Amino acid sequence: MSPLMLSVALALASAVAYAAAAIVQERVAASAAGPRYAPLRSPAWWVSVLLNGIGATLHVAALAYGPLSLVQPLGALTIVFALPMAALFVGRRAGRRAWRGALMATVGLAGLLSLTSGAEARSLSDGERWLLAGATFAAVAVLFTAARVVGRSVLRSVVLAAAAGVAFGMASVLTKSVAEEWTSTAPLAEWTGLLVLSAFAVTGLLLSQASYRGAGLAAPLATVTVVNPVVAAAVGVTLFGESFRYGAAGTVAALICGAVAAGGLVQLTLDRMTASPESLSVSSASSSASSPDSTIASDGDSPRPEVGQGVDVGAVPGTRPNLEVEVRSRAVAGRS
Repeated sequence: MSPLMLSVALALASAVAYAAAAIVQERVAASAAGPRYAPLRSPAWWVSVLLNGIGATLHVAALAYGPLSLVQPLGALTIVFALPMAALFVGRRAGRRAWRGALMATVGLAGLLSLTSGAEARSLSDGERWLLAGATFAAVAVLFTAARVVGRSVLRSVVLAAAAGVAFGMASVLTKSVAEEWTSTAPLAEWTGLLVLSAFAVTGLLLSQASYRGAGLAAPLATVTVVNPVVAAAVGVTLFGESFRYGAAGTVAALICGAVAAGGLVQLTLDRMTASPESLSVSSASSSASSPDSTIASDGDSPRPEVGQGVDVGAVPGTRPNLEVEVRSRAVAGRS
């Protein structure tokens, strides 16, 4: 097998590993009743951590055998692989809008990454490194705070996924910088950089885990998949001297690709926000099962009648995801 074909195979395997990790994370988030950020007692969550590590290792190996312009766009296939894998292994089928959004996000991101041309590498100074770290932590904090005040669970999950993508993207930038300055004669000389990038990687992992709570698989995964390389590419353009291919035409094409990717994220978010109540109840069925008392009574339940008292039974008005009936005393049966 030629080095180029080996690079493609490793990049595709990396995308599959990342997709599998996301599916496991989403299932853990849907079923776990404990902490949403780090379900340390869940063996399945540790499996997802292992799969993420395998995906990262395969991605680095692919970069060793093939050019960045080929490997990075192939990494955008994670969301495309995740949808059929979720349908095959956990019975989570995606609708037309979800597929359209996933394809738009993948095509836009792949086009954007393929238009980015690498320049001669240069290392970051200590001042630039700490400035980037501080700005990134501030951005993550702002997004995390925004997620806390957002009312809709889907939007909250997308904002958390964006924060995770920012953390992952900066971890990639610092990994590149540390790798360029690392030498075998002084292996611990870059320990501060390693510590900071490890903090970003762990932060991204915890935020991505939280983003799957109540939002399904596609929208959070696509958000992380898009934001991560976009942040890394933006830093590369501003600090590493990278640019877009084909001059002004390439810049315009990159903007179009970015708009297509953003449109895909919007489609995926709207798909989840406008999902039917039945589909939403399926995703939270396991968490509802852990607290059955929460589904017995509705918010407007009236006091229960005494033993032996006559009652009227009627359907609760409005559309509910589950079949419910309301038992009311005859004395108040005619109330509005």
